[in-house]
Amino acid sequence: MKKTKISKQTIKHLLTASVLIVSSCVNANVDTIIYAGQALIDPLEPSRSKQTLVIDGGKVAAVYDGYRTPQSLNAPNAKVYDLKDKYVMPGLIDMHVHLAFERNPAANPHQWVTEYATDQALRAIPNLSNTLEAGFTSVRDLGGPHKVIFALKRAVDNHRIIGPRIFAAGDFISATGGHGDLHGYRHDINQLVTGGLGICNGADDCRRAVRSVVKSGADVIKVTATGGVLSNTAAGVKQQLTDDELAAIVTTAHSLGRKVTAHAHGTEGINAAIKAGVNSIEHGSYLNKASIELFKQHGTYLVPTLLAGATVTEEAKSNPKMPAAIVDKVKQVAPVMKEAFQKALKHKINIAFGTDSGVSRHGTNAKEAELMVAYGMSEKQVLVSATVSAAKLLGQEHNLGRLNTGMNADIIALNKNPEHDIRALQQVPFVMKAGIVYKE
Repeated sequence: MKKTKISKQTIKHLLTASVLIVSSCVNANVDTIIYAGQALIDPLEPSRSKQTLVIDGGKVAAVYDGYRTPQSLNAPNAKVYDLKDKYVMPGLIDMHVHLAFERNPAANPHQWVTEYATDQALRAIPNLSNTLEAGFTSVRDLGGPHKVIFALKRAVDNHRIIGPRIFAAGDFISATGGHGDLHGYRHDINQLVTGGLGICNGADDCRRAVRSVVKSGADVIKVTATGGVLSNTAAGVKQQLTDDELAAIVTTAHSLGRKVTAHAHGTEGINAAIKAGVNSIEHGSYLNKASIELFKQHGTYLVPTLLAGATVTEEAKSNPKMPAAIVDKVKQVAPVMKEAFQKALKHKINIAFGTDSGVSRHGTNAKEAELMVAYGMSEKQVLVSATVSAAKLLGQEHNLGRLNTGMNADIIALNKNPEHDIRALQQVPFVMKAGIVYKE
C-alpha cells in the first residue's frame, strides 16, 4: 500500500483549522468578556496588564493577553465589561464570619430570648449583601444557629437572596458552660434557645455532638477549644475541652469528611487543638514557641481575626453596658493579638484571611487587610491569604482563589492597585460571583 506523505505546511494548516473549530465550539455561547487594565490571575504570580477574561457558564473559559474583540472570540453576543482602568482580581474569601449576627451595643441584651429564628434570618439578609458588595464572594461562617445559617446558605445558592458563597459550621462544638454555650440565663431557657446540638461532655458525647452538627448541614466543624473574650463568664481563655474530647471531635469530623477549626486563645488550648489534628486555629492569641513548631509540623493554618480585637478594644472604651467579665478579657487578650500575628508571620506559619465579622460590621471586612499590613505583612502576602491560602484551607483550591481557566468566575475590580496600597480593597466598584455581576 502506497504511503501518502503530508508536508509540514499541510500539518500546520490542519492544526490551525482544528484549533479554530474547537475555539468556535467553546466560545459559541460565551456569556461575558472582561477587559482588565491590570489583572491578578494567580495571586502567587505577578499581575498582568491588558488582559481579556472570557466567562462562560459561571467559569473562566479563557484568559488572553491584550484586548480581544467579541468577533475574534466568536462571541458576538457576549456582554462586555470595560475595566481597562481597573485592577481585576479573584473574589476575596473571608474565613471567619458570623452572618446571622452583628454586634450592636445599643441592642436589647435579652434579644436572644425574644426572637425567633426567622427574625435572625431576616436581620442577616443585609449582612450577606453588604459582604458580597465589599468584594467577598466566599465566606466561612463559623457559628450561627443551624435553623438560620443553613436556610440562608440555601437561599443564596438558589438565588432567592443575594450573598457570598457560604461554607457554614452551624452550631459550635463546646463544653457545657464553655465559650460556645449561652450564658446568663436559666438552664431550661438555654436549652430552648440554643437547641444544644453541639454542647458535649466527654469523648463519646463529643462524637455525638459532631455527628448531630454534621446531620444539621455543617460544611466544617467549629470547636471552642478555649474560653472566649465575648462570652459573658469570668472563665478566662484557657483550655476548656480536654485532650480526649478534642481528639474525638477531630477524628469524628474527619471520618465524616469535614475539616475542623478551633477557636483558641490560650496557649494550652492552641497546642492541644493542633495536636488533635485541627486544620486551623482561629485567633491564636497566646501562641508560643511550642505552638509555632506545632503549626509548622502539622501544616495548620492560623486565621488571625485582628479586626475583632481592634473592634472590641474600641467598644470597651465607649460602651458602659459591656459586662465586666468581657471588659477584663478584652484588656487581657486584644493587646497580644498583634504580637501573636507577628510571630506567625516571622516564622512563616500558614495564614488565611479572616475577620470575625459580626463582631465588626459586615461589609468592612477589608479593614482586616489594612491591619495585617500595618502589623508587618506585605500587600501581596495579604492578597494571597485572602485568595489562594483561604481557598486551600477550604479545600476549594481547584475552584476558588485564582482566575485560571476552569475556575469559578468570582471576580472583583478595584480603582487602585492593592499591591501598592492595600486600602484599595475597601472600595470595590465591580463584583462578579460565578459569572453573575452583582455590582458595577
